[in-house]
Amino acid sequence: MSMKASNWDTLQEVLVREGVTRKAFSGEGATLALHVLQPGHEPKPHSHTYEQIVYILGGKVKFHIGEESVLLEAGGLLVVPPDVMHYAEVIGDEPVYNLDVFTPKRDEYAS
Repeated sequence: MSMKASNWDTLQEVLVREGVTRKAFSGEGATLALHVLQPGHEPKPHSHTYEQIVYILGGKVKFHIGEESVLLEAGGLLVVPPDVMHYAEVIGDEPVYNLDVFTPKRDEYAS
């Protein structure tokens, strides 16, 4: 076994699209990703094969999952099941800091 270690401050920040950035770190079975959503970004409904656990560090966001929605603020937690259409909508004028855990790991988020 070879240890994998890094420093969050030195990880590359990726522009996902206008108003959305991401930093990510993966192990063998899961990915940790910080998404920063700016007010006014265009929400993009999508689904993926990964389970996603959402933890809101700051800001206010309305998460839409399937036919349901929930308002989350700092400390809010949410599970997005695999293969379910979802998206996030920033509420207010503050950026949203959204820490996600994906399982299994997301190879396209490689770090």
